[in-house]
Amino acid sequence: MKYMLVNRFHFPESSIIMLTEEERDPYKIPTKHNINMALYWLVQGCQPGDSLVFHYSGHGSRQRNYNGDEADGYDETLCPLDFETQGMIVDDEINRAIVRPLPRGVKLHAFIDACHSGTVLDLPFLCRMNRSGQYVWEDHRPRSGVWKGSNGGEVISFSGCDDHQTSADTSALSKVTSTGAMTFCFIQAIERGHGATYGSILNSMRTTIRSTGDAMGGGPVTTVLTMLLTGGSAIGGGLRQEPQLTSCEPFDVYMKPFSL
Repeated sequence: MKYMLVNRFHFPESSIIMLTEEERDPYKIPTKHNINMALYWLVQGCQPGDSLVFHYSGHGSRQRNYNGDEADGYDETLCPLDFETQGMIVDDEINRAIVRPLPRGVKLHAFIDACHSGTVLDLPFLCRMNRSGQYVWEDHRPRSGVWKGSNGGEVISFSGCDDHQTSADTSALSKVTSTGAMTFCFIQAIERGHGATYGSILNSMRTTIRSTGDAMGGGPVTTVLTMLLTGGSAIGGGLRQEPQLTSCEPFDVYMKPFSL
């Protein structure tokens, strides 16, 4: 993803912060504290005309919501490296950190390659698309009336799967190494010329994952963390995830040009 941002979309390499498990710098390891600090850094001091990107490829989960603000009764979460001792990062926290402060004239794109990630930014609207590419925008605004949109800025998120689904790491896509399925399919959509609109990207990602899953047949795809957290088991039958699109405001996904 970093290579694509720098070489195709011309983001300055110096403007990108990466947190990975391979880092020796203690401030660049994806702990809960470091991820939260990076989220606040991302939006701090942003000005009209700025374009921000948040990419997360890792473990995700969900937990019971008790304040009635979630349509499905669950908060979606990201799982930092130290989640067992420090806890998970809840969608409300992500929304509060990078969505609600975003001022008019600034745009933010999030790419969340994780299990249960459909509404992990808690954005007010979800694009519910069927296999034919027809869609409607679902209203996910909380019944409490709390505004989960931005402060005028544009926020759009691609995520690896629906809230009740799991996202896979698999070698079936690259044929070389295990990759996050959603991240691979997004990059492939751009590289293959399917990146004209948000709708064309979403359709391309879904088609690639669906065709790969069909070709895999009964090959197991295991999401270990979800198994540990939910007591589930390995998923058979190939890839069973559907990338999702959420936004602060509804728009025509086939007319709005994609632009980072």
